Amino acid sequence: MLKLEHACVLDETDRAALWALSTTARQVKADRDLSREGDRPETVHLVVEGLAYRYKILPDGKRQILALLLPGDFCDLHVAILARRDHSIGTLTPCEVAEIPRTTIVDLITTRPHIAHAFWWATLVDEGIMREWMASMGQRQAAKMVAHLFCELLVRLQAIGRATASSYELRMTQSELADVFGITVVHLNRTLRDLRAEDLIVLKSGRLDIPDVARLKAFCGFNPNYLHLDLRSPEV
Repeated sequence: MLKLEHACVLDETDRAALWALSTTARQVKADRDLSREGDRPETVHLVVEGLAYRYKILPDGKRQILALLLPGDFCDLHVAILARRDHSIGTLTPCEVAEIPRTTIVDLITTRPHIAHAFWWATLVDEGIMREWMASMGQRQAAKMVAHLFCELLVRLQAIGRATASSYELRMTQSELADVFGITVVHLNRTLRDLRAEDLIVLKSGRLDIPDVARLKAFCGFNPNYLHLDLRSPEV
């Protein structure tokens, strides 16, 4: 629950209640759906290990990846108030996923104000990430769009202790990355080649290394303000 520690100060009972959510986590293979569009949302999914994602399938069969879900991320924290899911959630890598009953989420929100505050913070951060992705796809050139995501993942993974100062595991295929950006695999391949040629990234065997983090951030104009990890919010 390292991610939620960035939201506000949590006491020991808060931490214990949050850690308890992950105790029932189950193993899920890669390329499996956790929920599908149209399902009744009876539970909230928490990614404990691995990489999951939100996505939509268009009428012509094309897939658009809407979000990448890292360890500690809830998959639609407040979706239980809706009648039906409007998108699907799947696994990109083998994952450990906890399924939390909606009644448990409601109980935590109503009885533990710090956890409620942290949950709302997490939801607002998810919205901030979505806005930044929309800005990237609408206005950034392909190379800068890809570089921006790589910078984002570095910061997000560092926040949960899953990245070094300049590298992290990235077990995504080029097809999956292309579906994040809404471009073809050919276009993505060319873009990755250009970033390598400029010595901005080294992507090999499921690991991304960034030779000069400051240079990559400057190249794509990365500003991590939308992740809201710089300091904790005021206590509630």
